[in-house]
Amino acid sequence: MASHLQSDSEHDVLIIGGGVAGLVLALEIAEQRAVTLLRPSSDDQGASRWAQGGIAAVLSPQDDVEAHVADTLVAGDGLCDERAVRFTVEQGPAAIEWLLALGVPFTPDVSPGASYPYHLTREGGHGARRIIHANDATGRAVVDTLLAHVRSHPAISLRDDLTAIALIGDQAGHCRGAYCLDRQGHPREQRAHDIVLATGGASGLYRHTTSPNPASGEGMMMAADLGAELMNLEFQQFHPTCLYDPEGPPFLISEAVRGEGGLLLNVHGERFMPSVDPRAELAPRDIVARAIDAEMQRTGSDHVTLDIRHLGDEAIRHHFPTIYAHCAERGLDITRTPIPVVPAAHYSCGGITTDLEGASNVPHLFAIGEVACTGLHGANRMASNSLLECLVFARSCARRLARPTPFSTAKLQHTDWGNDPAPLALIEQHLEQLRTLMSANVAIVRSDKGLSDAAERLADQQAELAPLYESAAPTAGLASLWHAVRLARLTVRSAQSRRESRGLHFNPDHPTHGEPSPLPSRIRLDADER
Repeated sequence: MASHLQSDSEHDVLIIGGGVAGLVLALEIAEQRAVTLLRPSSDDQGASRWAQGGIAAVLSPQDDVEAHVADTLVAGDGLCDERAVRFTVEQGPAAIEWLLALGVPFTPDVSPGASYPYHLTREGGHGARRIIHANDATGRAVVDTLLAHVRSHPAISLRDDLTAIALIGDQAGHCRGAYCLDRQGHPREQRAHDIVLATGGASGLYRHTTSPNPASGEGMMMAADLGAELMNLEFQQFHPTCLYDPEGPPFLISEAVRGEGGLLLNVHGERFMPSVDPRAELAPRDIVARAIDAEMQRTGSDHVTLDIRHLGDEAIRHHFPTIYAHCAERGLDITRTPIPVVPAAHYSCGGITTDLEGASNVPHLFAIGEVACTGLHGANRMASNSLLECLVFARSCARRLARPTPFSTAKLQHTDWGNDPAPLALIEQHLEQLRTLMSANVAIVRSDKGLSDAAERLADQQAELAPLYESAAPTAGLASLWHAVRLARLTVRSAQSRRESRGLHFNPDHPTHGEPSPLPSRIRLDADER
């Protein structure tokens, strides 16, 4: 190990990632075990805070568990694990009550005769109103509430000065901690009894995303390097409606806008979804995103529009204050003008294979939230099931961690770091090259030829980067790029192996569902790939 590596004292539970999943887990396990939560400041720009729509759960007397389960299975297009779906849906109401007890300011329903105290909206794929929300900024409200509780908890050490770049393994194949960089860029060992990844998905592999600071699959590859299994990487969800503004940062236009009656129009002002699917604008996201993509190609345009003018000024300002204000800041009055929108990378349905308690196949390594693949989403995540998954699996993982298993004492496997800094411009150049390639060849629609070309070019890119990664001083940017390029290759490999079109994976060379029943795509790195 290089001489400049520093080691901290061992932690009990080390959580990497401070979105909703990481924060919930920290609060739930802190009553039994000491927690260290690594939450860099960049987490404030992550996916959790930008979640607008809400949390799906069976809360209304007019709704029931079987209906939510059935809707989720339909959206997942035959690839959901029904056991995981049922577990998640059944645990949903208790998780919402837990958030309410913490003081999350969900929007009340003040209408006469309301059957539930809080307003419930409806989103694509759902057959009922079951989305509880805090206006149109649910993620921000939940994160702010959780973070306030975490900061005041005496058993939680919140660290914003460390960025994890790799995991520490031992010769027994157990996870023993993480290699991190401090604010000065020095690598530091953070050893722990149990390590939980809550690092988010891989939308950052693409040029257009719904988050200003998307993860690029770093946690997935960190786990894979220790032998963790990855599953369903080919299923990358593109949210149908991201604000189209080439000059500004990405901004999500919530699914709830369509849930409340928003209509999708092409650039000629024509509605097109009713001819695509009987559910029209409320069809699952994969169908809507592909329809928008096809309409853009048909009309030769770079966006479509989402029209809510017919809802009226009062309803728009009441239901969507954040969206209204943000669009107004960009010179767009959505009460008078349709919103220009375009599909953008939004959510990774694949990730680290886990059980219902968040455990991976690597002892002492857990994963929760978007970095994990529980089987809940199958081939396509249904709207607002993501924050639900964060809540349910973080709470389930906490129950598992309350029963700690014996700690490995095998010898650690160390990593040597170089000393020469990698040129920042080179890192940015490679990342731009990666995102351009993935957006062109491995996005909403991907063909055999496009996937083959991507596989070849990504292999070349990894070969070019390998000497630099092995010799350069560690930086967060270089580590992220290295993880991203290799995860992109695995994503292409998974897409090439699925000789059908299903859910979020659509290949016109194989346009129909395959037979027999589909199986998850599972990948483990060979020893020479780690």
